[in-house]
Amino acid sequence: MFVDKATAQIKAGDGGNGVVSFRHEKYVDRGGPDGGDGGDGGSIIAVASTSENTLARFRYDKLVSAEDGKPGFRRKQHGKRGADFRLLLPVGTIILREGQVVADLTEVGQEVVIAKGGQGGFGNAHFVSSTRQAPRVAEKGELGDAFEATLELKTIADVGIIGLPNAGKSTFLSVVSNARPEIANYPFTTLVPNLGVADIDRDNSLLLADIPGLIEGASEGKGLGDEFLRHVERTKVLLHLVDAYENDINAAYTTIIGELKAYSVDLTKKPQLVVITKIDGLDAEIVADQIKTLKKVLPKSVKVMAISSTSHAGVKEVLFELQKLVKKADLKAPRPVIEDPDTVIIRPKFDETAWEVQKVEGGFIVTGKKIERFASRTRFENDFSLQRLNDIFRKMGIQRELKKQGLKSGDRIQIGKTEIGSFEY
Repeated sequence: MFVDKATAQIKAGDGGNGVVSFRHEKYVDRGGPDGGDGGDGGSIIAVASTSENTLARFRYDKLVSAEDGKPGFRRKQHGKRGADFRLLLPVGTIILREGQVVADLTEVGQEVVIAKGGQGGFGNAHFVSSTRQAPRVAEKGELGDAFEATLELKTIADVGIIGLPNAGKSTFLSVVSNARPEIANYPFTTLVPNLGVADIDRDNSLLLADIPGLIEGASEGKGLGDEFLRHVERTKVLLHLVDAYENDINAAYTTIIGELKAYSVDLTKKPQLVVITKIDGLDAEIVADQIKTLKKVLPKSVKVMAISSTSHAGVKEVLFELQKLVKKADLKAPRPVIEDPDTVIIRPKFDETAWEVQKVEGGFIVTGKKIERFASRTRFENDFSLQRLNDIFRKMGIQRELKKQGLKSGDRIQIGKTEIGSFEY
């Protein structure tokens, strides 16, 4: 089954806990602290792979998780780092987090860290100082990054084959490539985008995508809906097929153009070639008249050709013309890009130092990547850990801001999702 949109729960590994340990050896009196640090949690790495061509696995397997880091050991031994999870996705997949694009996989082998594993907590050996010879505290491991991801697959191809249902798209693809799409003489035979490679000559080929039949209102979800219009976004050139036996050949063309224009990204700006199909059995005069009729509604830069896929008449000439358009498009945009200029890729910010204090009823909420990380690693039942968090508040300026906003003894403070209760200064 072809699935081109899915959701998944992404969970990077948690960091391992640091440990409290002291040397215990024969003839060694009062051995010093030797608790090791916990290992970092594994990260989630999205990988663009040719071994995947759909998002079907996420229909049933919704959780994607990496391995947690292991706890530290005595003798200052660090815990083992959690293994990263390499998430193989089809080329053309976009990963969104809360509506923002965090990864756009446009090239084979491309890798993007979409969720970073939590850092391991420090063991008590880390906290030794001239005034603190025997610290009895260790940090908890940091939680790994977690979020619900929306995955969208947008087929990347040199040429997108478009047209009304039954315009001959699948037949053309089967003739020029090794693709074997379902073909029948009724609308909506093709329910999924099909890909095929057409060899032009010894050194050149084109990747073509047969986009399922569109109808009037497709951009609003009618027919097969706009689910497949997204695949047109990634193609360099459009091959617009029009059935020679349409009652109104101009209306057949303008219907599809209207849907391309009404889509969230104006797709009519792409280079295109218009081809009249199924001309076998028609007189040359009739075909010439149809070409002349179509040119009345086409931009002057758009060329019109005619073919018969069954007899292969004109097919090779169409492929040569498509090759010219693709090469010209490559000079302007050498690599696939998202056509919408308003789409910005937001890389996850794992080292954010900014923070914010919000006054709420009965206390305050402190948010910020760095301070939330410290809070998640703090053992609140330990006085030394609380004092360390107090020092961090002071150094980062959070304590000053809390007092500025009217912090009183006994007020409750929440750091991110961590409730730390009343905090004395």
